[in-house]
Amino acid sequence: MNIALFFARKMQGHKQYKNTVSARIINIATLAVCLGISAILIAMSTSKGLQKEIQNKTSVFNGHILITLFENNESQVSVLPFEDTDSVRQEIRENKNIKRFHSIALKPGILKNKTYFEGVLFKGVSSNFDWSSLDTFLTEGKFPDLSNTISKEILISETLARQLDLKVGDQTDTYFQNQSNQGLPKKRRFTVSGIYFSGFPDIDQTLLYGDLRQIQKINRWEENMIGAYELFVKDFSLIQNTTDQIYNGIPSELNSIPIFDRFPSIFQWISLFDFNVLIILIVMILVGVTNMATALLVLILERSRMVGLLKAVGAKNILIQKIFLYNGVVIMSKGLLFGNLIGLGFYFSQSLLGWIQLDPSTYFVSEAPVSISGLEVLFINLFFIFISSLLLWIPSKIILRISPSKVLRFR
Repeated sequence: MNIALFFARKMQGHKQYKNTVSARIINIATLAVCLGISAILIAMSTSKGLQKEIQNKTSVFNGHILITLFENNESQVSVLPFEDTDSVRQEIRENKNIKRFHSIALKPGILKNKTYFEGVLFKGVSSNFDWSSLDTFLTEGKFPDLSNTISKEILISETLARQLDLKVGDQTDTYFQNQSNQGLPKKRRFTVSGIYFSGFPDIDQTLLYGDLRQIQKINRWEENMIGAYELFVKDFSLIQNTTDQIYNGIPSELNSIPIFDRFPSIFQWISLFDFNVLIILIVMILVGVTNMATALLVLILERSRMVGLLKAVGAKNILIQKIFLYNGVVIMSKGLLFGNLIGLGFYFSQSLLGWIQLDPSTYFVSEAPVSISGLEVLFINLFFIFISSLLLWIPSKIILRISPSKVLRFR
């Protein structure tokens, strides 16, 4: 039988215990723990959700790894082409972390209707491009059909469609700079097959999708010449290792670039979320533990006669400390229970209803995304209990200074 736990339960169930000063302080401590754990869960779920959403959106439209010529490194467009060879493709396929890849080429142009025009970045993709990755972003129409002859269909953003007053099925002229930088721009007429919305202003304002063969024809490239390969990995945490492995296997004139090197400002920004969550975690644990320590200290002082009596009958200090620590854990558990209900309630309600809206121009998403796993919730709770239990030993040390002869002198 656990004697310390037995005494702790008796104290919790005692009627007079509920009417003492310590009871009110304990309620405040329980509330502090409740608010602390709920704040941690809300901060972590929104932080991880935003990180994942921004990372996924950036990757979907740009790939996880880009293989291109060194001459194209500092440019968003395909300045020079290189040959699409079976040896390079085989090198990519042999890497176990590569999920899929496709060839692309990028060329700037001007999209024009009767009245207005907008600068665009034409992204030519091959027939094996996985359009299903853009399913969640497609708002109208369908994806371009690249299966047969050179396609004249394009996929544009809602932003471009609104600025140029274009709808699905409309035709629009696009002007491209002559590759030789001489003569008139090259004109192509395309049909809008679909409209997408990414939530990224930089993407929505310029990017449109079309047939890679159009760029090859405009630039007078051979059929096997491309601007780059876009690679998608299975495990994002291994992206740097995968990039290095591919770089060592491809020809020396080619470079492999991970996405966080191509968009450093975005990934540096989202990495700050982890630091913010860490600060919230530390502050909330300190607030919760401080309130718990105060409640435990008041409880010990209020029960000083009980402590003296137990010492008088031979109870050791460690046993008496455990009695009050068990009380502290019970109080903390109540706060954790209600805090988890609030935190997880926020997670599920936001996940299903999306009631918190954000400014896409600032956060790249229209509603606050949330993401947290069961293991992460369990870890947070166990970490909170572990740290609190360790720190609660400090106020329990006052038991060592309570003398039975003094506290039992008067009845």
